[in-house]
Amino acid sequence: MRAVIQRVTRAEVMINQKSVGKIDQGFMILLGIHESDSIEDVAYLVRKISKLRVFEDDAGKMNLSIQEIQGSILSVSQFTLYADTKKGNRPSFIEAARPEAAIPLYELFNQQLKELDIPVETGEFGADMAVSLINDGPVTIIIDTKDK
Repeated sequence: MRAVIQRVTRAEVMINQKSVGKIDQGFMILLGIHESDSIEDVAYLVRKISKLRVFEDDAGKMNLSIQEIQGSILSVSQFTLYADTKKGNRPSFIEAARPEAAIPLYELFNQQLKELDIPVETGEFGADMAVSLINDGPVTIIIDTKDK
């Protein structure tokens, strides 16, 4: 799994000009699921994200987790994170998990975050979405479970 995590002051996802997910302070997460990913990858990523200390404490240091600031997550599935651009000019997405494998893992990822009492809003898997956000910092972190 590959996650692009952006610390935001607000983020929103719209489908057909209708808001389907919206948060204030927290993380905007773009989540790519690889064809070889499993529930172990989900557990690892949820653990890392929930404990990631990138929010500022009273001294202005990035020392607090999303749970400590009572932040929210906007989670959007994005298969294009597994684009292979080595050959030619048209990306190949053959390493991205097919929907029948990716959807259950995406839903499990969101559910496990909710079980940690982190509010989670989502986009819609496979939909054409318009995502807007205000990146705070800017802070952007990439975590790939294959790099653990």
